[in-house]
Amino acid sequence: MDAKQTNGGRRHFLKTGAAAGLALKVGVTAAEPRASTPALPMPEYEKLDALALASAIREGRLTALEALEAAIARAEARSQINAVALRHFDLARENAQRLSRMGRAERAAWAQTAPLAGVPFALKDLGVAMKGTVTTQGCAFFKDAVADHDSTLVQRYRAAGLNIFAKTTTPEFGQTATTESRLFGLTRNPWNLAYSAGGSSGGAAAAVAAGIVPAAHASDGGGSIRIPSSHCGLFGLKPSRGLVPMGPKMLEGWLGLSAQNVISRSVRDSALLLQLTQGPEAGSRTGPQPGALIDAITRPPRRLRIALMEQNPFGAPVHPECLDAVRAAARLCESLGHVVEMAAPKLAIGEMFGSMGIATAAGMLASVRMREKETGRTAREDEFEPLNWRSLQLARGYSAEQAFTARTVFDQAARTVDLFLGEYDLILSPVTAAPAPLLGAMSLDQPYESFVKVAMTASPFTAIFNMTGHPAMSVPLHWNGAGMPIGAQFAAPFGAEATLLALAAQLEQAAPWKDRRPVL
Repeated sequence: MDAKQTNGGRRHFLKTGAAAGLALKVGVTAAEPRASTPALPMPEYEKLDALALASAIREGRLTALEALEAAIARAEARSQINAVALRHFDLARENAQRLSRMGRAERAAWAQTAPLAGVPFALKDLGVAMKGTVTTQGCAFFKDAVADHDSTLVQRYRAAGLNIFAKTTTPEFGQTATTESRLFGLTRNPWNLAYSAGGSSGGAAAAVAAGIVPAAHASDGGGSIRIPSSHCGLFGLKPSRGLVPMGPKMLEGWLGLSAQNVISRSVRDSALLLQLTQGPEAGSRTGPQPGALIDAITRPPRRLRIALMEQNPFGAPVHPECLDAVRAAARLCESLGHVVEMAAPKLAIGEMFGSMGIATAAGMLASVRMREKETGRTAREDEFEPLNWRSLQLARGYSAEQAFTARTVFDQAARTVDLFLGEYDLILSPVTAAPAPLLGAMSLDQPYESFVKVAMTASPFTAIFNMTGHPAMSVPLHWNGAGMPIGAQFAAPFGAEATLLALAAQLEQAAPWKDRRPVL
C-alpha cells in the first residue's frame, strides 16, 4: 500500500467511524445521549479502548500523533473537570512524532514487544517518578520536585509503548477519598460536576470517564482505585500486595497498604496493563506469582461460591443505593450460575483502622523528611493541608513498636481473610457505604471531627483488603435514579487476579457498560 492509500484509509477511519469495529465486542446497551463536540479531532477516539487504539496505530489507520492530539484536545476542552494536574505535552509529542515516522514494518516489529505503542496515557501525580518531570504528591512542598529517575512501573509502561503526556490530580498524599487540594483545586465528577470523582485516584477516573484517555495509572492505599471507579462508572482492580512493583526507592508503600495499577473502561485494558507490569523487581522478596491474565478473560470462570457482605464493618448504616448496587450484582452473578450466600469474615476492625492511621501518617512523614533532606530546608505548615499537617505532628510521636504492631495487625487480618476464603471463592460487598459525596464534604481543609464523619462512609469495605493485601475490584453494574454510577466490590484470595478478571469479563458481557457515558 502506498502513502496515498494509507493516508486515504486513515482519513476514512477518522471521519466515518470505522474505528468502532475495533472496539471490544461485549454487547450493546442503551447509551446516554451525548452532546456533539464537532471541534474535537478524531470523533471516534472516545469509543476506542487502549487495545483498539494500539491496533489502529500499528496498522496505520491513524498515527500516534493523531491519537495524542485527540487526547490533548479533550483534556483542554474538558478542563472544567480538572482531571489534569501536570502537562507533559511536548515530551509526548516528540515520542509520537518518532513513532509516526516509522514505517509499517518497523511499527509492527516494535509492537511485538510494545503492544500499546503510541497509546496516550497519564500517570497519577502521586507515588511515581518520571525522569525530568515533577511529581507533586498534590502538595505545595513538592511542587518543584523533579525526578532524577523513572519508577520501575514507569519503565514498564514505557516498554509497553504507552505515550505518557500528563499526570492526573490527586488529593495531598492521597489522604482522602475525594480529589481536592489547595494546590490544584477541585476535580469534578463527569457525571455531575457538583459531585466528587472519588479519591485518591479521582483525576485518573475523571480523565477516563471524560474520554481523555481509555485507561490511566492509579494507586490504591485504602480504596483509591476502587472508590473513583465506583463513582465514575469504570472498572478498577487493586492487585495483590507485591504483584506490581513500587520501587526502586521504596519497595512497599505505607507498610504494604498501597498498590498500583490502572483505572479503565474495558476489562481487557486492565488485564493487559496488569499483565505487562506485574512481577518482581530488583530487591523484591514477597509477592504472588505473575499470571496469564489476558488468557483469563477469554473464558468464563468456573462456578464460583461468593460470600455477600452487606453489613458495614463499623456497624453503621449502608446507604440504600449502595445496597441496591451490591444486590443487583449478586442477582447478576446468580443468573450466571454462581452461588451467592450471606457471610463475612470476623475482623478486629477497630485495631485494623487504628493501625492504618499509623501506617499512612508514618509513610507521609517519611516522604516529607526525604524531601527536606533533598531541599536542605524544613517543611512549613502553610505548605500542607490542615488535616495532613495534624497527621504529620502525630506521626512524629509514633514509636517503632507502634509501627511494628500495625504491620502485625495487618498480617493477622490477612490470615483471617485467607481462612475465610478457604470456604468461598470471592467476597462481594459495596465499594462504599454511601454514593459519591458533594465536593467539599471530604476535603482535608476542615475540622477533623467533621471530616471523620463523612470519611467513615468512604472506605470501610475497601480498606480491609489494603490491610490484608488481597486483590479486589470495583465493577460498574449499577446507576442510581439520578444517573450516578455505583460500583460493586469483589475481593479474591491472594494472587487470584485471574479469577477476578475472568468474572469481570463475564459481567461486562452480561451487562455491558462501555456505552454508558456522561453527557459532556
